[in-house]
Amino acid sequence: MDKRTIKILGEIKAYFVITLGLLCYVLGWDVFLIPNNMVGGGVTGISAILLYALKVPVSISFFCINLILLSIALKVLGKGFGVKTVYAIIAASIMFQIVPHYIPQAFIEEIAIKNGKLLCAIFGGVMSGLGIGVCFSQGGSTGGTDIIALMITKYRNVSPGKILLLIDIFIIASSLLVPAKDIVDASGAVIGKESIGQRLATILYGYILIGAVSYTLDLYLSGTRQSLQLFIFSQKYGEIADSVLNNIGHGVTVFDGQGWYTKRENKVLMVIIRKTDLPALYKVVK
Repeated sequence: MDKRTIKILGEIKAYFVITLGLLCYVLGWDVFLIPNNMVGGGVTGISAILLYALKVPVSISFFCINLILLSIALKVLGKGFGVKTVYAIIAASIMFQIVPHYIPQAFIEEIAIKNGKLLCAIFGGVMSGLGIGVCFSQGGSTGGTDIIALMITKYRNVSPGKILLLIDIFIIASSLLVPAKDIVDASGAVIGKESIGQRLATILYGYILIGAVSYTLDLYLSGTRQSLQLFIFSQKYGEIADSVLNNIGHGVTVFDGQGWYTKRENKVLMVIIRKTDLPALYKVVK
């Protein structure tokens, strides 16, 4: 298999994995967060506020806001700015439009609403963080406030993490501007409005949500980016080294070695590789 074919297959795999990550992200919102009228960070959080206040579908506002941010980013950051990010934004917008139609309301009621907002904030945050982490690991992004952070850090020596945190805090707090939701009884009759305590609780759940997203994202990325140092002892060191270089695309260092018991000279291969590429290395050695 030549390098061009390997590169093409690698890109196809990356887009497939990004799509799975986006599906996880969208399910986190559509199953756990939006049915509970929760607000999170980023463009999806803004879209959720627009849904609750103006009944604008998340798919439309998510796409339009990201389109505006992308247009600005292409001028500020250049044309080389993330093709995979563009794909992720379009794919996520389509999923926000399609996925809710395939999730039974009874399922949402059973797994999300009946379990309370606290658990939903945690579960939704974990799924969202995992989805974003999967996209990041393949060189993609869900766009949104990440784009704003990249533009600011280009001209200011400020941590992107601090910028994102401040933006998310502001977005969640702005949910207080949304008119209070009607409270209905079992028969569907309106019996009152949300109290200020309930609305403040929604903000608190939002902060728990972004905490869960951040923790899951860091946990996933630190795991996938962790590297290992391996030593390979084999009489077929030449074949293994060539295969690692050509089939996996990793460099190999060769040392001279000597077995102290047998006093026999041999070659030792050293490979530094990511955990995610470990199965491919095992296959090559076998």
